[in-house]
Amino acid sequence: MDEDEDMRLARITPEISRRTLAMLRGLAGLEPPERVPEGAMAVADAVLADHGTDGLRVLVMTLASWATAQIENVAELSGRGHEAVLDAMELACMEAAAEE
Repeated sequence: MDEDEDMRLARITPEISRRTLAMLRGLAGLEPPERVPEGAMAVADAVLADHGTDGLRVLVMTLASWATAQIENVAELSGRGHEAVLDAMELACMEAAAEE
């Protein structure tokens, strides 16, 4: 990224971070869990409408940073390496796909 891009993204980062946290508060524990992608898509669509692709990029960077930190937390708390946690997540995805 160049300096102009850094500044442009930095200006919208606080708002996108707030939206991300609000989204996660609304999605965590949502029943049935199949509604989670729909809620996430609504937030992504709103961010895209308000901030264009820059907003989506910040949304993805925010989610990736937070997800990475939580994967590391789960690994530490469970006594497994982060690769083992990711393997378990991948297995869950494969099992869900097999059920479809």
